[in-house]
Amino acid sequence: MICNLAGIRLIDVLCRVSSRFVSQLSIASSALSVGLLLSPAGAAEASLHHFLFVAISPDGTRVASVEVEETVDPAKPKSQVLAIRPVGRGATVRLQPCDVAPTCAYASPAWSPDSQRLAFVVQGQGLARRFVYEVNADGSGLRRLLAFDGTLGALRFARNGAELSLLATAGAHKEIGATQPGAPIVGEIGARPDVQRIAVLATDTGQLRYASPADLFVYEYDRGPDDNFVGTAAHGNGDDNWWVARLYAFDGRSGAARELFAPTSNRMQLAAPRLSPDGRLVAFIGGIMSDFSSTGGDVYVLPLGGGRASPVDVTPDMPASATSLAWNCTDDTLFFSELRNEREALRSVTFSSTLPVVFETAAQPLWSAAIGISTGEMGEGRFSLACDGSHTSALVRQTFERPPEIAAGPFGAWHDLSNENADMAPETRATSVTWKNDGFRVQGWLLAPLRIDFSKPHPMITVVHGGPSAASTPRFVEGGDIRDFLRDGYYVFFPNPRGSFGQGERFTLANVEDFGGGDLRDILAGIDEIEKQAPVDDRRLGIYGVSYGGYMTMWAVTQTQRFRAGVAGAGIADWISYYGENGIDEWMIPFFGASAYDDPAVYRKSSPIEFIKNVKTPTFAFVGERDVECPAPQSLEFWHALQTLGVATSLVIYPGEGHHIRQPAHVHDLELRTLAWFDHYLR
Repeated sequence: MICNLAGIRLIDVLCRVSSRFVSQLSIASSALSVGLLLSPAGAAEASLHHFLFVAISPDGTRVASVEVEETVDPAKPKSQVLAIRPVGRGATVRLQPCDVAPTCAYASPAWSPDSQRLAFVVQGQGLARRFVYEVNADGSGLRRLLAFDGTLGALRFARNGAELSLLATAGAHKEIGATQPGAPIVGEIGARPDVQRIAVLATDTGQLRYASPADLFVYEYDRGPDDNFVGTAAHGNGDDNWWVARLYAFDGRSGAARELFAPTSNRMQLAAPRLSPDGRLVAFIGGIMSDFSSTGGDVYVLPLGGGRASPVDVTPDMPASATSLAWNCTDDTLFFSELRNEREALRSVTFSSTLPVVFETAAQPLWSAAIGISTGEMGEGRFSLACDGSHTSALVRQTFERPPEIAAGPFGAWHDLSNENADMAPETRATSVTWKNDGFRVQGWLLAPLRIDFSKPHPMITVVHGGPSAASTPRFVEGGDIRDFLRDGYYVFFPNPRGSFGQGERFTLANVEDFGGGDLRDILAGIDEIEKQAPVDDRRLGIYGVSYGGYMTMWAVTQTQRFRAGVAGAGIADWISYYGENGIDEWMIPFFGASAYDDPAVYRKSSPIEFIKNVKTPTFAFVGERDVECPAPQSLEFWHALQTLGVATSLVIYPGEGHHIRQPAHVHDLELRTLAWFDHYLR
């Protein structure tokens, strides 16, 4: 059982919507794309060191991380390593603890309350078996705690350190999350859906028991001071019902579930449930949101006990989108990260010690900057918080121009712990661009080639993010399509039109029942603004996107002749047929207001296929064969129509792939095709 890691360039810059729960391991081992590209001279280029998971110890003295290590020989596969770095002085401990093969994947590192032990999950190849291991903080004493047939993730230690809780799916048919490749559509459909449950593992005996019912699929959870849990969960298909999950409390001994909150509006999805240190309050993020782990909304709090109380909106009318939460371990202060226009920020709210829930202070700003922060590419949340009394935290920070490194320290006073990417040179100069349209202030990012003749106009490719609710944020350009575009002399534009995160729920809700309307107008107005500021040739514009961005590409070429070439990944041609084909139709009701059977008109007005005879733009489409979210027949329908109408087109369906194209050979093929398509029509 080995995980072949043939490279480390990620394509998720287009659509950062991967499941962060038990599917983390699969992403960590298979979302790694082509390895070292060769320069024109044939020499191997430096490749980025990736940080997949980051977790700080409760005492704030160490940071554990899962990383993808470089190899001297580019022909050899990359291998993952588990690193433990001191926050102060000292040597880094590097481990490859898997006793199955040297190229296993690791995930979900979790520290014991005394900061002396680190638990983590290990995956070999495929779905067959996962393991939980434990190691001492100094790298000694490695031991296996559990071997499990199914998926595992989201480890949490109990306060006594004698138990680990986790999310477990016994006998899983596929990796958890709709972005993962779907199971073969054969046999009786929907007869035995996978069920992800909260489980508790005794670290001394290896005994596993379940702490949630067998008929509830648990998406996210948190553990309280006693043997109690809270989580978001739903009955039925786990891929589909993420959008209608409710908030539950779970008795850790009996496994019984008690419903705490069910949204009364279909435009509130729940995410990131977090219990206060005393177990009295539950915080969560609520908003329309959209895809797996694409989190943005307002912060809500409600009491754990005492019936079904209504949550209190802690951030009403906030002109930003909350993205992750963490309680201070010593008092009732809640920290949260947010995206506010182009800036990531951290804030805090302190609550009263009595009920009903009252927040004693409005959200207080702690830090903000126009950078990207995370707990790793597969991590949960934007920062990992210690329990040392000084608000020490750890995270990965980066910009479009500065490569990622692990940093730790008090909020806003972090210092780098790693120096793995010091040799990576920037590929671009990035600028935040703002413009006004239809009464909205809209923001986006313009990436310029490093070597450019400003006396001549240059082509530009507009890259529309996935979602629909998401945002393009700073992420170091180190390879893949975006680097290829920049090196080939293209400007690259990442717009965040209405419907995106970053300006509050009113802005995020602004494309509801209007897909392709105001959001496309925002994008076109952004291009107008850029052409005033940069030498962009309006006669050589391209558009590119995956998922919602793929739909927007298909839609844009039916609405305007402004783009001279398009590339649509995992797009949607016909919202009516899509409603019956996809495995996640629950997401559509909040955005369209009704099902396709109840109000087909609202679906038709935004369907590219209804306007397909307007298309003149050469468009290349691609999709994964087993895409659950945007099934291949949608791309096939679009391609077939363009072929019939005599419009230049091409379609590639990549075998075995899901919503993201991950296999190295497929990623490499896609990059070559995409660049060649734009070069042919925009050069």
